Amino acid sequence: MDTTTERPGDDALSEVFAALADPTRRAILSRLAAGQATVLELAEPFDISFQAVSKHLKVLERAGLVTRGRQAQYRPVRLEPAGFEAASTWLAEHRAMRLAQLDRLEQTIRTLRGTAPTTASDTLPTAQPLRSTP
Repeated sequence: MDTTTERPGDDALSEVFAALADPTRRAILSRLAAGQATVLELAEPFDISFQAVSKHLKVLERAGLVTRGRQAQYRPVRLEPAGFEAASTWLAEHRAMRLAQLDRLEQTIRTLRGTAPTTASDTLPTAQPLRSTP
């Protein structure tokens, strides 16, 4: 699989990861996981201006991770779980690839040792050296 080739949706994925790269934005998302909140409520725990929180929210909104509603004077910010799907899928695909690589490495090591697994649940001992010393 060529990881340098851009696929449809890569720009959106880049926006999600860029949004998640900032600890303030991750803290805002964690707060929103407990339920919707206003910008003022989201700004409370931070030692930054209301405008800075608003800028963070714009980044999160552009990435599709939050939405801002309107109910008269009340403008709640809500978490959008669907916005996380692209990142979750990408991470799951790459995790599966890495696990497959580790499985192949494990099989190679077992073959070299002459100890092929008897069941799929067999695993290598973690503290055992790969080669014995004379």
